[in-house]
Amino acid sequence: MRILKTLLIIVLVLVAIVVILGLTGPDTYRYERSVTIEAPPPVVYGHVNSLAAMDKWSPWNAYDPEMKKTYEGTDGTVGAISRWDGNKDVGKGEQRIDSLVPDRFVKNRVKFLEPWTSESDALVELQPEGVGTKVTWAMVGDNDFMSKVMCKFMDMDAMLGKDFERGLGLLKEQVEAEEAARKAALAEKTFGGYVIETVDRPELVFIGKRNKKVKWADMEGFYGSSFAAAGAAAGAAGLEMAGAPSGVFWEWNEKDQTADLMAGFPVKGTAATQVPGFDTHVIPAGRMLHVAYYGAYDQSMAAHEALDGYIKTKGLTHYGNVIEEYVTDPTAEKDTTKWLTNIYYMVK
Repeated sequence: MRILKTLLIIVLVLVAIVVILGLTGPDTYRYERSVTIEAPPPVVYGHVNSLAAMDKWSPWNAYDPEMKKTYEGTDGTVGAISRWDGNKDVGKGEQRIDSLVPDRFVKNRVKFLEPWTSESDALVELQPEGVGTKVTWAMVGDNDFMSKVMCKFMDMDAMLGKDFERGLGLLKEQVEAEEAARKAALAEKTFGGYVIETVDRPELVFIGKRNKKVKWADMEGFYGSSFAAAGAAAGAAGLEMAGAPSGVFWEWNEKDQTADLMAGFPVKGTAATQVPGFDTHVIPAGRMLHVAYYGAYDQSMAAHEALDGYIKTKGLTHYGNVIEEYVTDPTAEKDTTKWLTNIYYMVK
């Protein structure tokens, strides 16, 4: 009897200890790790804003390369779900996208079904840091009675922390490799401070007024009167505009400071499209170099010089017309730094 009484006392003491531990443990938990990635938040966000993207740097793939995965819903949107079913190291469960704040925050609801059941929120937080991004990966949730007891005997922060660190390391590696490739590609097509894109444009049909020798000093007036007249005439003829008012250049004469140019609009039509009193000019489909120039129109010469230099450096041949598309209406936007002019050079 004394032995039974002693055992009972021991059991009661153990139960009391468990109860005390369960009552005194923290009500919530947050386990997190952070890393700084040399890329801006929008670039990093593209690697964390969908379940498939996050799977590419998941540290748990290494524990079970044969893990079965399925997806439900539209990935990258709230409500999308992924499910996994693997070996004893990864168990079985699912996660659902609950919140997305572009370039700042992702929250997934994670349910573990095997080898034990629990639910948590998995957070990815992005914070600008210099020219890069501080990425914090965290798991947060509420501690029930048994969780409070277990956290006294198991260092969950250390257990999860090593996986978080491994995953963030993979994320950093992937993002910085992509960013390095992007910068290299950008440098390859940057000349004279301007990004020069190679584009294939369809056939363009312009209706407008051509002046083969308009003086530079008179160009603003020529544009103003020609755009107004061509726009009105094209509208009256029932033609559909296919783009912004444009200047189409045949020649830029430095010697006598004149230009051979058309001021008009691209329209949906063919070479047979005619508007009485106006010229029709067709530019065939083909490869063009493009610069998106922001600034006052009379300060765009540096962009043209960059295009000329790029053509020489790359061994290309410029032929045909130069096109300037005046996207921004200067009467609506007074800040010249926001004026966009698309400049195109025909090349082969």
